[in-house]
Amino acid sequence: MQTRELGRSGLKVSTLGLGCMGLSSGYGPAVDWQAGIGLIRAAYERGITFFDSAEAYGPYVNEELVGEALAPFRDQVVIATKFGFKWEPGDKPGSYQRTGLDSRPAHIRAVAEASLKRLKTDRIDLFYQHRVDPQIPIEDVAGTVKELIAEGKVKHFGLSEAGVSTIRRAHAVQPVTALQSEYSLWWREPEDEIFGVLEELGIGFVPFSPLGRGFLTGAISASTTFEAGDVRAAVPRFAPEARAANQSLVEVVRATAEAKGATPAQVALAWILAQKPWIVPIPGTTKVSRLEENIGAARLVLSPAELAGIDRAVSAIAVEGARYNEQMLGMIDR
Repeated sequence: MQTRELGRSGLKVSTLGLGCMGLSSGYGPAVDWQAGIGLIRAAYERGITFFDSAEAYGPYVNEELVGEALAPFRDQVVIATKFGFKWEPGDKPGSYQRTGLDSRPAHIRAVAEASLKRLKTDRIDLFYQHRVDPQIPIEDVAGTVKELIAEGKVKHFGLSEAGVSTIRRAHAVQPVTALQSEYSLWWREPEDEIFGVLEELGIGFVPFSPLGRGFLTGAISASTTFEAGDVRAAVPRFAPEARAANQSLVEVVRATAEAKGATPAQVALAWILAQKPWIVPIPGTTKVSRLEENIGAARLVLSPAELAGIDRAVSAIAVEGARYNEQMLGMIDR
């Protein structure tokens, strides 16, 4: 697989990364431990060198899974993880509940130390603030990560779901290597203001949910039911009526896929890759067959005419439903 540089940071990664959240949480029960290790190692064997985790995934167990899976080839991969949430013990033994945001410098340091142990590594390649904490000046956050970089515990600083002002203020203290935010054919808001700032400052972009949480693959319909623990059950965009209304978007992707001899997932990912050379999407999966399908998108070339056709068709469609529930929307920085 070819590589891409995240902005002008010097950090080079595979054209596609692997989002590891779904192996531990978010989309139903966690996968079997050995199956998760096998999936991560299969990604590495197929050329993926960029792996995305977070203390919030599980929480905590995903970092342990990623750390164990990548230990044999730690120096050949880039591991990203995140800080920024507050956790308290849950109702069941060994469970945790998120109780808010916490990007106090002392907490950032504590998370870094804990993540290093769980990941079985001596440095975090890319350390993101998972969500902007309005109670803590972003200059303090960036300054703390800058200190961790000077100490060799972190290599690069990232932000997630941050707005233009926050990005600029953080970058002035410690250069931001990457912004991670949602982006796909059914959520294109980053194009409005964010892309221009990223290009100006030389910051890479790492889209999560590049397949619209699976919707753009064509595998989800109005009659699909979600397992317990699947975040999509609480997302307005995945309400049955919204799914029915949004099928026209899938049909646009499917038509291009049929013409190209590809799958809808490959077209959706190839479209993202064609937007900017400093974009590296991180689709997640629990199946090796889907992993191989996604990797195929890196070899799929959409012509300017095909890209223009997709844009025309998609721009005529009004996507129904918010991408988060009210609680999660309240954590998005503008």
